[in-house]
Amino acid sequence: MKSFRYERASEIASACASAARPTAKFIAGGTNLVDLMKLQIETPAQLVDITRLPLNRIEETVEGGLRIGALVSNSAAAVDMRVRRRYPLLSQAILAGASTQLRNKATTKACNKRVPGSGCPALEGLNRMNAVLGVSNNCIAAHPSDMAVAMTALDALVETVAPDGSARTIPIDQLYRPPGNTPHIETVLAPGELIVSVLLPPAPPGRQVYRKVRDRASFAFALVSVAAILDVNGDRVRAARVAFGGLSYKPWRSAEAEAALVGAPASRASFDAAGIAALRNARGYGHNDFKIPLARRTLRATLTQAAGLS
Repeated sequence: MKSFRYERASEIASACASAARPTAKFIAGGTNLVDLMKLQIETPAQLVDITRLPLNRIEETVEGGLRIGALVSNSAAAVDMRVRRRYPLLSQAILAGASTQLRNKATTKACNKRVPGSGCPALEGLNRMNAVLGVSNNCIAAHPSDMAVAMTALDALVETVAPDGSARTIPIDQLYRPPGNTPHIETVLAPGELIVSVLLPPAPPGRQVYRKVRDRASFAFALVSVAAILDVNGDRVRAARVAFGGLSYKPWRSAEAEAALVGAPASRASFDAAGIAALRNARGYGHNDFKIPLARRTLRATLTQAAGLS
């Protein structure tokens, strides 16, 4: 590991100003960054520790939602009774998450995310865990999160503060940049812009279900995951939200699946049709071809559970 300068921030403004420097990075839990630094994939000259900032609370909003501070731990969010009762989808997704003790093995092979222009060997190499939706020939990396998939289905908003003190609110579905020709730029955040909280709108009607398919029962990232919210009126679907994990560069909200479901009978045939619509534009790269039919089956199983048919 290369030497670096360490700074413990005492306020948000100074943290943002320090992290705006080209070679600086925020650090909180450090479960991703420290591993990457050990392998010299990330080599920041300065780390800005934000763990002392007052961002560790879960608060009610006047609209009836929740504001979750950026420093609230996953375990604290998962067991909070307000989250469990109103947003069980989020609690389920957090509890399904991979252990921080086990992460994807980082390698030093060529990668356009790490070294722009160096290539993407996964296109024709080992790509079993890679994406099948929304990616480009420059990068087919899949977003690994469970929590963000649930937050996408819940229409979460990301609240940020920039180095100049300005604040903005970003729909989580708009936070991630498609890889295109610049896969190393993963989000729309500016240098030094700090996520301070995630805002959950009032819980939508319907039953919330998160389902994750992985190689083993724990300590593993998703091959495919589905976050679904299904509101059934009689025998018809009144409203639906569907987000996939493990299939794209971001949690993938499927407008196609939702359109196929709304107004349709709450039946397995309708759920199969939604899966076909959701994956119509998917493309496999060899080892990950299985993800496409697996995603359809996982969606059907998730919706079946949400509809109370299982």
